[in-house]
Amino acid sequence: MTRIQANLFLLFAGAIWGAGFVAQSTAMGAIGPLWFICLRFVIATLVALPLALVEARQAVAPLPRDAVRNFIVIGLALFGGAVTQQFGLLSTTVTNSGFLTGLYVVFVPVLTVVFLRRQPHWVIWPAALLASFGIFLLSGGALSSLTGGDLLTIVCALFWAIQVMLVGVFAPATGRPMLLSMTQFAVCAVAGSALAVIFEPLSLDVVRQALPQILYAGIFSSGIAFICQVVGQRYTTAPQAAIFLSSEALFAALFGVLLLDEIITPIGYLGCAVIFAAMLAVELVPGLTKKGEAEAAV
Repeated sequence: MTRIQANLFLLFAGAIWGAGFVAQSTAMGAIGPLWFICLRFVIATLVALPLALVEARQAVAPLPRDAVRNFIVIGLALFGGAVTQQFGLLSTTVTNSGFLTGLYVVFVPVLTVVFLRRQPHWVIWPAALLASFGIFLLSGGALSSLTGGDLLTIVCALFWAIQVMLVGVFAPATGRPMLLSMTQFAVCAVAGSALAVIFEPLSLDVVRQALPQILYAGIFSSGIAFICQVVGQRYTTAPQAAIFLSSEALFAALFGVLLLDEIITPIGYLGCAVIFAAMLAVELVPGLTKKGEAEAAV
């Protein structure tokens, strides 16, 4: 897979997550956040299971001894992000949540430098700030007073950044993206069910009311989108991936207009353009600078 194809996979994942934001917010009117997380990741595990089995049969090299342990750690980071985002939505506005979740686009390169000692291409830093500014404009260019839900959403962005960084490390190293996906989904399903049984009541009527949102979040937002993320990140860096995945804010606004009759303000359209410019910069500048350096060397 080329880097362009990998980035298109990540862009596709961002589009699915953008639509999933609608499903997440509307499902909360019928079902508790923990049971929603549990059920969506049970479905996602079933989506990834046959793909992981086919991958295992076709694998040439044996699975590294510590691979499953690393996959479980990724799953815990994913669960932390899912829980804090879902609970954050209970006490924050969609505007604040959309912007604060997008902060992972800045956290990823910072964590990559601090923990992995890897210096990303110089364009990542201005592009990350540009994408964050675009998300801010897309959310309306203003934040209401910070609440407990806002603080949870900032923690959520940190968990997403950790998950993106770890996927960038372990997906290329093991060559088992489907097993990685299935494992992280199973971790979220088990952890979600363990907490949901203790803290939230459940009935078949509640599940029936939220079933369309659960199915979308399970099959598409969790299953297909996270698989696209894991596959795409095998061929690009974590900081670059974060830029393209941040397109979820752009698609969330688009699907909000199409499905919830929301309105994008003129400053919101400017935010869309800024996010798009950040993605173009990440895609084009590394190739152009490499070409310029090669010509200078000749």
